[in-house]
Amino acid sequence: MPTTFLVQLSDTHIREPGQLAYGRLDTAPYLAQAVTAIGRLPQQPHAVVLTGDLTDFGRPAEYAHLRALLAPLAVPFYLMPGNHDDRQTLRASFPEHTYLGTEGFVQYSVRIGDLQLIALDTVVPQASEGSLCADRLAWLADELDQHRDRPVIVAMHHPPFATLIGHMDAIGLQAGSAELEALLNRHPNVERVICGHLHRAIQVRFGAGMAVTVPSCAHQVRLDLAPDAASSWNLEPPGFGIHALPARDGAPGGLGRIVSHTAYTGTFDGPYPFHDPTGALID
Repeated sequence: MPTTFLVQLSDTHIREPGQLAYGRLDTAPYLAQAVTAIGRLPQQPHAVVLTGDLTDFGRPAEYAHLRALLAPLAVPFYLMPGNHDDRQTLRASFPEHTYLGTEGFVQYSVRIGDLQLIALDTVVPQASEGSLCADRLAWLADELDQHRDRPVIVAMHHPPFATLIGHMDAIGLQAGSAELEALLNRHPNVERVICGHLHRAIQVRFGAGMAVTVPSCAHQVRLDLAPDAASSWNLEPPGFGIHALPARDGAPGGLGRIVSHTAYTGTFDGPYPFHDPTGALID
């Protein structure tokens, strides 16, 4: 199978048309810009996953706006709730996305190319922080047991690690992190835990692999690692993640290693060559 490409968008925070997030920011053009950037990628992804905070308040009109903004995507996309979302309104707004289920947690497992994407629900209704209860972890354990034969990406909204951004860690995953890491240690084929919520690109070793967050495709949380840093955001360059699983080389038992990149949306100068037509480095 050829290289598998999975794009990760996160924290789109879409409002109703004409409404501004935090009274200042129209997030819709940023998502439209991200969708355009995905369409320009040299290697088109097999799928896109959106790791939560799809809307700002979980309202039907916000999901209708999100739906219209995602319509130009030419590849399948998978949705997950974050703490700004409403599970039932999400389901009602995307009825053809049957993997979302009909009630309870929004959790699912789908094969994308040569990898398995397992979406894990961390939402606590009406709260900003996240949690993993025994039921959610038991469901994940069953899914991991079924997919030991291929690389796995576990997707969740709240990251299961401390980021050192104090005000965000205060509303991070408040229960289940240690249990999750113990479970993943028993499944070394879990290459990545991919998360949203932080509006920044962050990486840390977790379990037998890595846990990462990606930038928002709109606004970013300000980088300030003081424990008492103010809760604030800015307009650093928006972006998204690309998780690539190279084609298997045929080695016995070789599951492959996922390579993760951060891409930035927008229009930039270039590309320009490093070398002249003779192959010499341009002086």
